[in-house]
Amino acid sequence: MDSVCKTDEKIAALLSPLPTLQQQEYFNKLITSRRCNGIEVKLNETIGKGVYVNSEFQEDELILKDQILVGIQHSSNKVDCLVCSFCFRFVGSIEKQIGRKLYFKNLGVSGCCDGDSSESGEDECVKYNGNEEQCGGSSSSHNTLPEGVVSSLMNGEMALPYTDMFPLPSPLSCPGGCQEAFYCSESCAEADWESSHSLLCTGEKSESNSREALGEFIKHANDTNDIFLLAAKAIAFTILRYRKLKAEHVDKKAKQSEPKQSLLLEAWKPVSIGYKRRWWDCIALPDDVDLSDEGAFRMQIKNLACTSLELLKTAIFDKECEALFSLEIYGNIIGMFELNNLDLVVASPVEDYFLYIDDLPDAEKEEAEEITRPFLDALGDEYSDCCQGTAFFPLQSCMNHSCCPNAKAFKREEDKDGQAVIIALRRISKNEEVTISYIDEELPYKERQALLADYGFSCKCSKCLEDSSAV
Repeated sequence: MDSVCKTDEKIAALLSPLPTLQQQEYFNKLITSRRCNGIEVKLNETIGKGVYVNSEFQEDELILKDQILVGIQHSSNKVDCLVCSFCFRFVGSIEKQIGRKLYFKNLGVSGCCDGDSSESGEDECVKYNGNEEQCGGSSSSHNTLPEGVVSSLMNGEMALPYTDMFPLPSPLSCPGGCQEAFYCSESCAEADWESSHSLLCTGEKSESNSREALGEFIKHANDTNDIFLLAAKAIAFTILRYRKLKAEHVDKKAKQSEPKQSLLLEAWKPVSIGYKRRWWDCIALPDDVDLSDEGAFRMQIKNLACTSLELLKTAIFDKECEALFSLEIYGNIIGMFELNNLDLVVASPVEDYFLYIDDLPDAEKEEAEEITRPFLDALGDEYSDCCQGTAFFPLQSCMNHSCCPNAKAFKREEDKDGQAVIIALRRISKNEEVTISYIDEELPYKERQALLADYGFSCKCSKCLEDSSAV
């Protein structure tokens, strides 16, 4: 009974808001490390956190670039885009990107590896995710390209014109040998390994308790909801941060070591700052679920989370971080992502490449298109597919909503990775709050309010006040 009570106390401590002073110190350090000059996070007991400017910003001016705390590329998107598993920058070459797309399209593969280490999954997906050895993929009957062209593209045996204008870093394999994660640099590979991937890697050097169990967890997430992969990253991140803090506090000469619970709270701090509710309480009710069935729907969601947690627990459980593996914590982590996520989007260099060809002078364009046009036709509308995923951004998550926002998330031409980029929509005066829209602000008033109710609040921005008076 005592151990249960102690675990409950640890869970309550993890879910308790940080003292205001500690939160303020954390955000001040974060802003300094991000070099986000001109903004600050203010804490308000009534409305919670908010981002404010302490200097004036002009329309279209960059307000901040916010690095990802944890993020994932959607599993189905891995077929279309080969990107760095840490910063989500495209890797390989234009030829490799096009070749992979066509190869998987010819196979009829609509989604990438599901974590299953079975031979069929590995043959069709993992092996060709990045640094392929010789790929002998044959063209399907409906492919208009000559036999062997796709494999020549993937293996670097064929060069397309002008691709030297769009250089990409060579993909580096996962240091754990999982053949599922690839990186743009040694620094990204190391950072991902140290922050979460060493526990979530399915390769031979994995530090998980069971690679088989981890594979089952990943498969379940890909079959149900890949938000579980994001939650697993948050837990792995906290465990590895805890172990690092513990190692730093181990001093044989010290008379008293730091209590383990305080170290866990410190390790949890970056995750603790996100607004949380239990996933099954805050998830929006789907349109096809009747209100009379809401209770059953939310119980189904809770059971789904419970199944996922049990699989993850078998794979990476750490006794000293036991509280992280409670359903209450797991549900709140997923709920945090449900309420605070920003779409992770990185534009494809393949789209830029074909647009470049299209803008060439007539003579050069005609010559280049003799080679490139068959590939563009084979790709169809999918030529412009971007990297898509979801992520948690610490500073962006502090930005409040307005239906008449003064800022937006917007990737500029020079933004080639997964960082959140926030741009001013108009002039923002000193001391003014930075607001973004969580929804389509052009929707009618009642639809906006219904969507925002899923976030747990009723919007009272100037636009909503004006619209409400007209209803």
